[in-house]
Amino acid sequence: MNSKGFSISSDKKYLDVDLIHDFLNQEAYWSKGIPKETVIKSIENTTLCFGVYKGEIGNEESEQVGFARVITDLATHAYLCDVFIVPDYRKLGLSKWLMDVITNHSELEGVRRFMLATNDAHSLYKKYGFNQIDNPGLFMQKVRKSPF
Repeated sequence: MNSKGFSISSDKKYLDVDLIHDFLNQEAYWSKGIPKETVIKSIENTTLCFGVYKGEIGNEESEQVGFARVITDLATHAYLCDVFIVPDYRKLGLSKWLMDVITNHSELEGVRRFMLATNDAHSLYKKYGFNQIDNPGLFMQKVRKSPF
């Protein structure tokens, strides 16, 4: 998909793992210090990964400027995570376009529960149908001490 000199692809072969790791390791509040091996494993085992690129995908001059992962069984549950646009490309509408592409992706149309966690982007996600959990008491979690 192309728009205004940018492209989005779910083809993992175009992902810039170094850029993704650098952002998640150094800038993302949810994953500071994450090892590169963990990022690689997470990408390899995630059903859908989306890269946002400046320029035409696959062109030597294209540059990755954003990313998101959707962990899903493509039927009943999906979890959106690791969503980011690098700082130099924010405020161009790329996060909105990325969310539009993800929420309208044909393989995610029938998913019953689509979840995410955010500290600071509630207003963005609300525009795409995400809301506070109706009954948070239903949900449980097991959190292990972070290995990184």
